[in-house]
Amino acid sequence: MFGADKGKADRLDGNNLCIGVVQARFNAAITDALAMATLAELQRLGVASDDVTVVQVPGALEVPVALQAMAESDRFDALIALGCIIRGETYHFELVANESGAGVTRVSLDYQIPIANAILTTENLEQAVARQTEKGTDAARVAVEMANLLENLG
Repeated sequence: MFGADKGKADRLDGNNLCIGVVQARFNAAITDALAMATLAELQRLGVASDDVTVVQVPGALEVPVALQAMAESDRFDALIALGCIIRGETYHFELVANESGAGVTRVSLDYQIPIANAILTTENLEQAVARQTEKGTDAARVAVEMANLLENLG
């Protein structure tokens, strides 16, 4: 089995990794909670605080361009996208959700850098609050695991 010799603990070892985080400010109460959970988990996984760079952008549509700038810098082993899009009464929700998601994926593929996409897309505020901590924690774990995987594949 491919990768069977690499244990789960090794995959989640954040020592010597440099992680970039892009946080959308729109729905700040949610994205602040996402960021707190993400940063706490990165620290728990061994990523040094000096090796984490956090930038903020206005909203989810601006996240991909900041990710792209970080990817172009070649300073990061993985990136994390944080945001919150809550459905409203117009088509705007679908537009923002689809385009931000596509942009995050495109940057990841174009630059061959793992990006943990923790841009929440929910029907209402209650759903966002229910997911904010778990999704932030998961984003940190995904970033560290994928950075280690790509390092081992390279």
